[in-house]
Amino acid sequence: MTRTPAWMASPQWALIWSVLRLAMAALIASAVVAQLVRSVSSAIDADRHVFTIVANFFSFFTILSNVSAAVVLTVAALWFFTRGRGKDAEPPAIAAALACVTTYMVITGIVYNTLLRGYDLEPGSIVPWSNEVLHLIGPLFLLADLFVGPLRRALAWRAVWAIVAFPIVWVAYTMLRAPFITNPGTGAPFWYPYPFLNPNNADLQPVSGYPGVVLYVIGISAAMLAVGALVVWWGRRVGRPMPHPGASVDAAGSSAVSP
Repeated sequence: MTRTPAWMASPQWALIWSVLRLAMAALIASAVVAQLVRSVSSAIDADRHVFTIVANFFSFFTILSNVSAAVVLTVAALWFFTRGRGKDAEPPAIAAALACVTTYMVITGIVYNTLLRGYDLEPGSIVPWSNEVLHLIGPLFLLADLFVGPLRRALAWRAVWAIVAFPIVWVAYTMLRAPFITNPGTGAPFWYPYPFLNPNNADLQPVSGYPGVVLYVIGISAAMLAVGALVVWWGRRVGRPMPHPGASVDAAGSSAVSP
């Protein structure tokens, strides 16, 4: 039996929040495009390798998280408008995708606003309004979506491991790729998207080099697990239970016991 509050289960709230999801997806997409255009324009003006700039741009966890969030929010809203009205809960695939992007966006907001806000970058390289959308407004919306999003589907606890799979792959990709990329701005023979991942960063605290990087990775991984567990726990608390093995789930998210 679902424990979703009555107002969250109302058709009116589902409609309102689905519209807000589409609006936020559009805002996030606009912010990503605005920053990409600025980065490419700056690269062209400085006669830098544009392909490397674009590849680096899409190597930021922030960008990947925001792009994924925009896609998932759009899919969730379109599901509601096309097939979700009158259904008891979202399909498991959408529930899992929302759990993933919510975790990634919340971690993006936490890491940026505690470790990276005010970090010096090249003058004029950042679009201020885009930066706030990607690092503050978007994460806050996904956090709100976790607590008040409609038609929630509860996930099994093993979903936490699915949530952390992508960040693990991203860290491995980043650390393997970075030593082979020449920094377009400084000419250094390496490029790391964030200073706490750079073992060559002399200012890395509390220790420098790879030990410092490992400490940061462990800390952020622990935070990722904690947030992922919170996301799954809340979904299990208020969401519709997953269908039993003998039940079939249609594409719209409703379940029925198979004969």
